[in-house]
Amino acid sequence: MQVERQAKEGLEGSEAPGLFVSQFTHSLDPKKRLIIPAIWRQNVGYPKQLFVLRGVNQKCLYVFPSREIHKRLEAIQTRSIADEKATQFMRILASSADLVTWDGQGRIRIKDELLSYAELTDQVLMASNFRGFELWNPLRWASVDQASAAEGFVEAAKYVGF
Repeated sequence: MQVERQAKEGLEGSEAPGLFVSQFTHSLDPKKRLIIPAIWRQNVGYPKQLFVLRGVNQKCLYVFPSREIHKRLEAIQTRSIADEKATQFMRILASSADLVTWDGQGRIRIKDELLSYAELTDQVLMASNFRGFELWNPLRWASVDQASAAEGFVEAAKYVGF
């Protein structure tokens, strides 16, 4: 309890408690709950909430802590409500999103519609993207990962200025 309180005090008010790195594969349990790795739960910070969103250009789910969602929404909220494209994007994104917290064992329950969208039924590959992580069907991930390698990791690094 003491360690948890110290960790909470150390993370509260912190803009970026940690970056998400690595990848994990976990199974959905019979109640369709997914264990979030402990190190990633620590990186979420406070509040202990995760936003689960459908992938924009891939059949996966994006998972972001509150701080990241708020950063992204700031840019979008400057758009006029008369901006039809922005309004449509926000409507689709928000209406399909899920806000989750984990239980004592570090498990989250993602709504069925999102699991179905990403074709997640048993195994889930969790791939980090520094700001959050993505949930993938392992077979789909393998094909996307292969395609990324074929397209040129070096070219992508140049594109983002890394």
